[in-house]
Amino acid sequence: MSAKSAISKEIFAPLDERMLGAVQVKRRTKKKIPFLATGGQVTNKKPTQASITKVKQFEGSTSFVRRSQWMLEQLRQVNGIDPNRDSAEFDLLFENAFDQWVASTASEKCTFFQILHHTCQRYLTDRKPEFINCQSKIMGGNSILHSAADSVTSAVQKASQALNERGERLGRAEEKTEDMKNSAQQFAETAHKLAMKHKC
Repeated sequence: MSAKSAISKEIFAPLDERMLGAVQVKRRTKKKIPFLATGGQVTNKKPTQASITKVKQFEGSTSFVRRSQWMLEQLRQVNGIDPNRDSAEFDLLFENAFDQWVASTASEKCTFFQILHHTCQRYLTDRKPEFINCQSKIMGGNSILHSAADSVTSAVQKASQALNERGERLGRAEEKTEDMKNSAQQFAETAHKLAMKHKC
């Protein structure tokens, strides 16, 4: 089982929460403690609440522990550090906290930022965090989320079309079955009348 699916199962599922994305990180400061910061974890209860949760796996342990959690409304700024190059470094500024991170890869950071940006757009109505020093592909139309949404939309449209066609075929089969039933009843009635006529 991957670390992300283990975290989802161990940390979020028992509380009826859903993990939207994750990035494996370590602090940019001298401490090199591996963390997995999960972003956009969402409760399944109404009203929906989104939060960012820091999860840690201690050395020698196979399980994960919830370390810190911030409501998405507390996120003030997401700093991509350098908009001109792929960099794994980023900062998250909350109302009462500031964390400096290095993701395991620049592409993992990019995916995490896209999910975080999309989650902020979807769940925050008033005060959205500022995304600074981020590459345009993170908020642009060519993001992984947009292409995934396009492919999901396409798949839904194809499935809907297939269901409509199946419904039409089932409707025609139902009409034919009804016609066959009526024909069989007429045949049975005619056969019964003939049997009665020749019986006498």
